[in-house]
Amino acid sequence: MDLAAASPAPFRLEQFRDYLTLEVGNSAHTVANYVRDVRRLADYAASKGARRPEDVTSAQLREFVYALKDLGLAPATIRRQISALRTYYRYLVGEGHAARDPTERLESPRLWRRLPTVLSVPEIERLLAAPNTDEPLAVRDGALLELAYATGARVSELVGLKLQDVVYEERVARLFGKGSKERIVPVGRRALGVVALYAREVRPRLDKGKGSGMLFLNARGTPLTRVGAWTVIKRAARLARLTKRVTPHTLRHTFATHLLEGGADLRAVQEMLGHADLATTQLYTHVDRDYLRTVHKTFHPRG
Repeated sequence: MDLAAASPAPFRLEQFRDYLTLEVGNSAHTVANYVRDVRRLADYAASKGARRPEDVTSAQLREFVYALKDLGLAPATIRRQISALRTYYRYLVGEGHAARDPTERLESPRLWRRLPTVLSVPEIERLLAAPNTDEPLAVRDGALLELAYATGARVSELVGLKLQDVVYEERVARLFGKGSKERIVPVGRRALGVVALYAREVRPRLDKGKGSGMLFLNARGTPLTRVGAWTVIKRAARLARLTKRVTPHTLRHTFATHLLEGGADLRAVQEMLGHADLATTQLYTHVDRDYLRTVHKTFHPRG
């Protein structure tokens, strides 16, 4: 599901763009979002063998929505994606390009307040040790996993890292979050060492002049995509024989939870996660109730 890939012609994206602009009268911003959303579906459909929009089944659409959730997209973004798909299929049916609308029974996600899975320290150790570092791409995978857990970065922030964004002397990484807002996050020695090894020994062999200065590259020498990073993490979880569902979002949540369990200040965690609102961090960095009871019993005078 490479979001940057060109969509196949049968998906009629240019005609759909014209329909949104000229007939519906949507704003340029809405048009761009809806076309991008449908392109994302086209890329996903192609990966499943569906070459035309009318080949996409209702079941595949549901799987697509779950894949978006696994990528860490916000519920509001996914709801907009579903709205775009409904508009798109109404257009196709109305113009006679499709005989049915597979979005009819597609449900919009609720707020999805259920907290993501947290890995224990032994589980995260197994995950980080999973890549076979005798292979060049596995060295890259190890560097990505270490940096993800070390910084709590969003998957988009990880794949957006440039070579100069990891400052080894100062042991920090510059991350660019929502709205391109920059924040500085400390990086531990272990993660820095693995990233430095990858950047020095492996990345130059991958780069074929198409790396655009990005830190993480794929086997073709082009920048790793969000989906590529997601695949790296899922593969490592499988190699580590973890039974829990593991996504980039899992590593971000585990990073925050482990910091809190170690005694970190909530506002410090908020800063590292790049949350504008402390309430978001309080939800995100949920700490197990048993742990809280242990802390209370240990430190409170009347615990």
